[in-house]
Amino acid sequence: MTTETVATGADLALTTPSTRELFTGFLALGLIGFGGVLPLARRMIVEQRRWLDGTQFTELLGLCQFLPGGNIINLSVAIGLHFRGIPGAIASLLGLIAAPSAIVIALGVLYQHFQHDAALNHMFAGLAAAASGLLISMALKMLVPLLKKPVPLIIAALFFIAIALLRLPLLPTMLVLAPLGVLITWKLPS
Repeated sequence: MTTETVATGADLALTTPSTRELFTGFLALGLIGFGGVLPLARRMIVEQRRWLDGTQFTELLGLCQFLPGGNIINLSVAIGLHFRGIPGAIASLLGLIAAPSAIVIALGVLYQHFQHDAALNHMFAGLAAAASGLLISMALKMLVPLLKKPVPLIIAALFFIAIALLRLPLLPTMLVLAPLGVLITWKLPS
């Protein structure tokens, strides 16, 4: 299995990963992605490996956020399925969760023994701050393709207002605004 190149309208070419590349790509992502893997996933998938362009990533992530379960898990399965069918989905998922699961189990055992150590608690607080910074960075990168399209910006702003400011429940908000966004985007000319 080898990587295939797919020409795009831009100067950059997207590549089609093999099943092995899906596994190793998501394995590497799982190994480095503690606390905030989505920004790292975007960098790997869009900027480094060029499996998807920025718009494709944003659209696929939007779908994955609407589905139940973890966004990155859904994203890995969707990307694997898109490129290599069910074997690709399984390879992506296993690559993403295998090593981190083993590491989390080992860290859980260590934490159980040292949970009252002040230095360890400060370390976790610092990791949380770093993860927040990565998430904000990814959100800004995802916003760039949407700046040219007013409808997605309006829908995103409505989501922010409803959930962050008005504190409305997530599921009812999604059940109203997601179909509204799809309908408006579908009815408007491209």
